[in-house]
Amino acid sequence: MDIVVEQLSELTRKLTITLPKETVEPALTKAYAKINKEVKLRGFRRGKIPQGVLENNFKEQTQAEVGEKLVQESYFDAIEKQALDPVVHPEITEHTFKDDGTFVYVAMVDVKPQIELKEYKGLEVEKVALVVQEEEIDKEVELLRRHQAALQTAGEGHGIAMDDVAVVDFQGFHNGKAMKEVHNENFSVDIGMHRLGKDFEEKLIGLKKGDKTLYEITFPGDYPNPVLAGKNVEFKVDVKDVKVRILPTLDDEFAKDIKPELDTLAGLREDIRQRLQQAKEDALRGDLDDKIMHKLIELNPFEVPQRLVNYEIQEMIKQSEENLKRSGLTFESAGIKLDDLVEKNREVAVKRVKGDFLLKRIAEVEEIKIADEDIQRGYQRIADQYNMSLDEVKKYFKRREEILPFMNELHNEKVLNFLREQAKFIEVVSAGQASA
Repeated sequence: MDIVVEQLSELTRKLTITLPKETVEPALTKAYAKINKEVKLRGFRRGKIPQGVLENNFKEQTQAEVGEKLVQESYFDAIEKQALDPVVHPEITEHTFKDDGTFVYVAMVDVKPQIELKEYKGLEVEKVALVVQEEEIDKEVELLRRHQAALQTAGEGHGIAMDDVAVVDFQGFHNGKAMKEVHNENFSVDIGMHRLGKDFEEKLIGLKKGDKTLYEITFPGDYPNPVLAGKNVEFKVDVKDVKVRILPTLDDEFAKDIKPELDTLAGLREDIRQRLQQAKEDALRGDLDDKIMHKLIELNPFEVPQRLVNYEIQEMIKQSEENLKRSGLTFESAGIKLDDLVEKNREVAVKRVKGDFLLKRIAEVEEIKIADEDIQRGYQRIADQYNMSLDEVKKYFKRREEILPFMNELHNEKVLNFLREQAKFIEVVSAGQASA
């Protein structure tokens, strides 16, 4: 095997690999022998067809199959001989069976960047002081009251008000055409929860059972629902029913209804305080990790392999496509252009790739490795999150294609824990807390 390496950039290598006739000819002969046993040609007995005839009839198919096999069998030997460390599958740009009996192919290979760590310990990061305000507890209590409230059909002539539930039929129109994805019948709109958007709900305020209305809403370009984002949508709405909430009295009995082990309203408020505190701490941990990664990337610049970035973008697009499918949508029906989505995700993809390389490099330097107890904790977390047994979780992760991303995630988490412990946190008060 002859290998010629060209360095196209700091991270990209062009490998021109030539396999000798002594390797190629037996592979072709074997492939034609297999075809000889399987096919029938007029004028020839099965298994007795001359190879020249087989070549005339099956040359393109055979060379494609043999070429793919030769690449698979020789590529890893080639990169090992050249001491290359590729980070993603190669792009095979050319493959040719030459007249002299050799087989030549070109592999475009992106290699792992050499990272010289500059700063990663003692990173200065702002940390918001965690304080649960009484107003936050009040809001949670009111949400519990809403959930516990009885719904009662409103009296004749009652106009829709905040906290009511309106039962409506609606149809959305864009440029005069009905939008099949923006349609529902007997749909319950919980006024004040903004599940269909604040503007949609506010237009219903004051309407009564039996009323029909038509109104237009302009949705911003970053609206979460891609079907509506950036569009002027006209809604035709028919109010079928209006229900009012009968809120329960805030007393000790209410607390017991929410959580039987609680005896008093004060106990319920303390329980809510602890839950909100834990939620804030969990959210803060994620926010601190994001800040640490941003700082890490900023202080340790390096180039990343573009093929790996493109692979990450494709994975993100695949996830977006699956999310749309769950809503019965496609990119086309949601009005999403694939090129726009690629560019929108590029910056995030670059940061993900850089972050992963940096965490792996820090793990090497600090000798941070995954231990059995880390894996068991990871299994337990998934079991708790999805209400599964540990055996079910372990069975799922027996497959190699599932366990490798899981192990990578656990490893990165362990490195982030190390960086969090080493970081210097500058405590700040959030705007909301400062005003309180």
